[in-house]
Amino acid sequence: MIGRLSGILFEKNPPNLLVDCNGVGYEVAVPMSTFYNLPGLGEKVVLLTHLAIREDAHILFGFGTAEERNTFKELIKISGVGARTALAILSGMSVADLAQAVTLQEAGRLTRVPGIGKKTAERLLLELKGKLGADLGAAGGAVHTDASADVLNALLALGYSDKEATLAMKQVPKDASVSDGIKHALKALSKA
Repeated sequence: MIGRLSGILFEKNPPNLLVDCNGVGYEVAVPMSTFYNLPGLGEKVVLLTHLAIREDAHILFGFGTAEERNTFKELIKISGVGARTALAILSGMSVADLAQAVTLQEAGRLTRVPGIGKKTAERLLLELKGKLGADLGAAGGAVHTDASADVLNALLALGYSDKEATLAMKQVPKDASVSDGIKHALKALSKA
């Protein structure tokens, strides 16, 4: 099992990389969250990896953080979620955003990821409950009320990204009603 690669970044073709490790080039598929944080070509790169062995291929997946790799491993344990789907999920949302969606049981956030339908999103939420959602306090610091979930859904429906909506939620008082929460969040977004 290949658990870590350290070498020179030779080629970048999203979502694939070619990493030269002492003369041996490893093809690695990475989520976009890792891809955006890569150094330039010709520079040293260190990736945590997961080797997926199938009948027709051996595919190496790379991650910038242990948190991403652990989340990837949890995702591929779920029936109907393969390695490519897990990679798409991690490319479409951060681990903190995924944990928040699991905690608040928001299937709508997951269905925005290409390849994730309503049934798959609901299965993901069910299977990941207690595995990812418990980390929300450390990861996102969001409010755990029904009102906050409604405010967040309203911001997402208005077209704000998960990241923008989550940052705006930090400006919303914990005891705010849905309408007041939306007002506070929109005010915070207008200042950004």
